[in-house]
Amino acid sequence: MPLPLCLTLLSIGIALRQADRLHFAHRRPRTAPAAELIAHQRRRANDVTPTLLLAGQWIQIAGWWALAAHGVLTAAIAAVAVAVHFRHLQEISHFAVHGVLARTARANLLLAEVFAHHPLALAPVPDRRRRHVRDHHPNAAVPHADPNLAELYATGLRRGITRTAFALAVLHPLTPRGIQATLTTIAAVLRRSPARTATVLALAGAACLLGGPHALIAGLLVPRLLLYPQLAWCSLLAEHTWFDPDPRTGPSAWVEAGRCLRLYPRNRPLATLAATTWLPYGDLHHYAHSAHPGLRWNYLPALERHLTPPHFTPTGLFLGRPSVTHRHYRALTRHLTPITPQAVQQHHNLY
Repeated sequence: MPLPLCLTLLSIGIALRQADRLHFAHRRPRTAPAAELIAHQRRRANDVTPTLLLAGQWIQIAGWWALAAHGVLTAAIAAVAVAVHFRHLQEISHFAVHGVLARTARANLLLAEVFAHHPLALAPVPDRRRRHVRDHHPNAAVPHADPNLAELYATGLRRGITRTAFALAVLHPLTPRGIQATLTTIAAVLRRSPARTATVLALAGAACLLGGPHALIAGLLVPRLLLYPQLAWCSLLAEHTWFDPDPRTGPSAWVEAGRCLRLYPRNRPLATLAATTWLPYGDLHHYAHSAHPGLRWNYLPALERHLTPPHFTPTGLFLGRPSVTHRHYRALTRHLTPITPQAVQQHHNLY
């Protein structure tokens, strides 16, 4: 495909995505309590702009597939770009799981399945809803109750971990063990769903048609099997202070402030980069989302300004003492027993 047509596809995809952003930005307050923002969200809810948003993501992916055929450099760029789009699709469908992407429950389910879960070979949306909404949200960072914490444990992130094992766990999706886990999960999903298998095969055919083998490898296989899983894994690491939360009771925002974190609170360039790549659609504002899961991503910054900051506001993901990974490593090597509300009370009783 000629280069101008590739750029046209990318431009059309970007333009379609703006419809949803502009629609929900209409008369949006800069800061407000959750009740006011939810009321505003309900007035703007619709099924059209979310469809355009998701269609725009795939039109851009098609543009990157076509661009991948123009050389090794463009193929490498396409691999990263498509991985970012896959991460975006995962996060958009996350809000569909919470029932706030589109206006109706049926539209939320249909959009998530058609545009994200089927083409990315993800588990059925109802399964994800049970795991995420029912099991994770009420039990975030709670041992033996949070499935996300169990997933972290399974990679070796446990008390007394060595530095080498910790580094491998942080890069888990890129390790042989992580790649095998990704392939095993995808294979299990496809075996249970002929519709997903057909969708993935059609996707591979479309990639080959638009960009040949370069698009299939750099535009589909490498992003889905390597880069996108690592982006999603980094997002998971940066959601909570998994291994040393501050146990609290009281209002939801207060509880979540004790087990969530907010990355790049004072570094706007890095925050913008994260929000457009690996922490998209409100994932940078995970604390505000945890406090009020029924709020769409468009309103999380306004809610966050209304809330007190969480107990940990790191300046980076990997580098420096105030980074996310440094805190995780320190928690795993310093504390030999899980922190529980009972342990905190016993500590207070000593003084």
